[in-house]
Amino acid sequence: QVQLVESGGGLVQAGGSLRLSCAASETIFSINAMGWYRQAPGKQREWVAAITSGGSTNYADSVKGRFTISRDSAKNTMYLQMNSLKPEDTAVYYCKVDYWGARRFLVWGQGTLVTVSS
Repeated sequence: QVQLVESGGGLVQAGGSLRLSCAASETIFSINAMGWYRQAPGKQREWVAAITSGGSTNYADSVKGRFTISRDSAKNTMYLQMNSLKPEDTAVYYCKVDYWGARRFLVWGQGTLVTVSS
């Protein structure tokens, strides 16, 4: 099955920006949706943003207007542009893809840590 690798996390001051990348190991032809999730210390994993195969996007209220999800199909890569970062955005960020191969697959990346200092 496809493997996902996130990158781009790091330490940033409040108000700063980061761009996360999620690279797939191969081209995925039948994507239902791709998305970003995050898990803060001591909290459950939560949904952040999603993008469909048609390019429609949705965002959690907590990041709407600050984060932008996008895809570059030619590079098999999804992005999360994060602006106006807040300390409460500190979390491990995971990407996920929902696609059809021989069966339906839900694949997660390993996560990348984002730390926002106040």
